[in-house]
Amino acid sequence: MGKLRQLALQNVVPILFTVLCVSGIIAARADISLPILANDIVTRLSRNLFLVLSLIIPVVAGMGLNFGIIVGAMCGQIGLIVVENQGASGLGAFFAAMGVSIPFSLIFGWLTGLLLNRAKGREMITGMILAFFANGIYQAVFLLMAGPVIPLHNQRILLDGGIGLAITIDLIGTGGQLDRLLRPSIPFMGLPLFIPVATFIFIALLCVALRGYLRTKSGQELRAVGQDMHVAEISGINVDRTRMRAILISTVLGGLGQIIWLSNIGTMNTFQSHEQVGPYAIAALLVGGATVAHATIWHAILGTLLFHTLFQVSPIAGQILLGSAQIGEYFREFVAYAVIGVTLALHAWRTRRS
Repeated sequence: MGKLRQLALQNVVPILFTVLCVSGIIAARADISLPILANDIVTRLSRNLFLVLSLIIPVVAGMGLNFGIIVGAMCGQIGLIVVENQGASGLGAFFAAMGVSIPFSLIFGWLTGLLLNRAKGREMITGMILAFFANGIYQAVFLLMAGPVIPLHNQRILLDGGIGLAITIDLIGTGGQLDRLLRPSIPFMGLPLFIPVATFIFIALLCVALRGYLRTKSGQELRAVGQDMHVAEISGINVDRTRMRAILISTVLGGLGQIIWLSNIGTMNTFQSHEQVGPYAIAALLVGGATVAHATIWHAILGTLLFHTLFQVSPIAGQILLGSAQIGEYFREFVAYAVIGVTLALHAWRTRRS
C-alpha cells in the first residue's frame, strides 16, 4: 500500500487529468461521436507532440521549462514564409522550409543561450521575457520591412499595399504535405480512423534520436550539468557550452515542430501563431507528470494525449453541463496556465526546503 500511495502521489497530475478527460467524455457522450473524437485526438497528437518533445533537453540540462521555445517557433515561421514566397509546393517545399528554419534557429538559439548563461537559476523567467522581446522584433520586421526592405514578391502573402505580411497566410505549398504522404484509415466503431503514419514516423525518429543522444557522452554531460553545475564544472565539463548545446537543440526542434504544427493546420496567423506555443507545449509536458527538473519522452506523449483530449471535450461538456460552450473554452485556458503556475510554485517550495 505504501508503494501504491507513493506512486499515486508522484503521478497525481496525470491521474487528475485522466479523471477530467474521462468525466468530460462521459458528460459529452450524447453530443460527441467517439470515432470523431478519436480522429481529432490523433490529429492533435500528431500536430503537437514534436513541439512538446523539443522541451525535454533543456529540462535534462537543468535549465527548466524553455519558455524561449517561441523563438524557435518564429524561426520555423520564417522558413515557411520564405518557401511560400517562392511559390514552391509539395513535400520538397515542406522540407525546404525546415532547411531554411535551421540556420535561423541556430543563430537565434545561440543568442538565447548567451543570455541564459548569464541568467543561471533564472532561466524560465528570462526565457519568458525574451519571448516577448523577440515577438516585438519579429512583428516590427514583418510589418514594416516585408516588401520594401525584405525582398518578398509574392502578393499572396503580402498586404494590399505591398508593405507588411498578410495577417493570415494560406500554406498552399506546404500545408498538409507530411500528413498526406502516408495516411491510411482503419475502421473504428463503424467510421474510418485516419492515421498520419508519416508524421508519427517523423516523431518516432525524434524520440529515438533523443533517447540515443542522452546515452552518448554529450548527453551524459547534459545530465551531469542538470544534476549539479558545480560538480560538473569540477569534473572538467564546460558548463556554459553544454547549456548552450541544450538550448540550440531545443530551438532547432522548436522551429521544426512549429512547421509540422502549422502544416497540419494549413494556415498561418503570421503575428499570433507562435504566441501560445510555449505555454501550451509546456502545460502538455507538465500534465504528463514532468516537473521543472525531470522530463522524459513518455511524459511528453502522455501529457500531449491528456491535455489535448481535455481541450477537445471541455467545450462540449461545458455546453451540456452549464449551457455555454464558452465556459469550456475558459476552463481549458485556465487549466493551461494553472498547471504551469502550480508547477512553478511547487518547484520554488521544494527548492527552499532543500
